[in-house]
Amino acid sequence: MAGLAESGSNPDVELLYDINGLAKDAPHWFDRVMEYVGEYGVLLGLVLAVLWCWWTVRRRGAEDAASSVAALVWAPLAAGIAVLVNVPIRGFVERPRPFNDHQGLEVLVSGKTDYSFVSDHATIAMALGVALFVANRKFGLVGIGLALLEGFCRVYMGVHYPTDVVGGFALGTAVALLLSPLAMALLTPLMSAIERSPRAGRLIRARGTAGDDGGRAVLRGSRKDGSGAEERDLAA
Repeated sequence: MAGLAESGSNPDVELLYDINGLAKDAPHWFDRVMEYVGEYGVLLGLVLAVLWCWWTVRRRGAEDAASSVAALVWAPLAAGIAVLVNVPIRGFVERPRPFNDHQGLEVLVSGKTDYSFVSDHATIAMALGVALFVANRKFGLVGIGLALLEGFCRVYMGVHYPTDVVGGFALGTAVALLLSPLAMALLTPLMSAIERSPRAGRLIRARGTAGDDGGRAVLRGSRKDGSGAEERDLAA
């Protein structure tokens, strides 16, 4: 398995050289940008997308807020589980990094000594993107787009084969989708319980939204007070 991509005639290797060759022709500053985006930027963008989606769900305060927030909580959990699943996969395949077997690559990040298949970055990015898509289609499309960018960056940087990225996409998608029903069954009741809490409930619904229990309680109290006042006036 270690020699999975040692042949220079392998389309996987050819595509690696084609994409990584762009780094040789690009300005130095652009390579530095791609290095940051591929190593940190995309993942940070995905985390911000999840938080933005949560803020939107919270402010809207719809009836399904608890289940929507549960789906968003599942996104980072799915990414974490996918990375854990990847640990034995990497140990079984034992595929060296492409720069260890192929000369002439423009490697933008040094210090990568672990195995190449499957890409952790691609796995995390796609797990977040797909889980976000389950929670919200619009934000999910943005998340999946960022995940695809992450995969391109990893090959551009010379630290992964294209099939490392494809494998990461497949693993992240599988974990996010296949375990989603179980995760929602466990997380939705928990989010519903938090929603009913006077203080922690604000994590699910913003105060004053249509479904906020506190707002309904105040409204009911006002109606009771008004009704009681009317009865007193009639008695007088």
